[in-house]
Amino acid sequence: MDIKLTNGKKTIIRSKEQYDANPLHFKARGFTPVGQESTEVKKATDKVVQLKPKKKKNVKKTKKKD
Repeated sequence: MDIKLTNGKKTIIRSKEQYDANPLHFKARGFTPVGQESTEVKKATDKVVQLKPKKKKNVKKTKKKD
């Protein structure tokens, strides 16, 4: 007997014996049986952070003088 597991994006099919032997393995990777998954979807925020321009280094000061 096979069982369908999903993590929201991907659906896999494994044997029931394999799932029963390692339920924590599948739970740690985010897989739950189809029909038991939570349908909570995070919404993107409209908050945008402006990045500061990168400071330019003066090449003349950083070079070694002979």
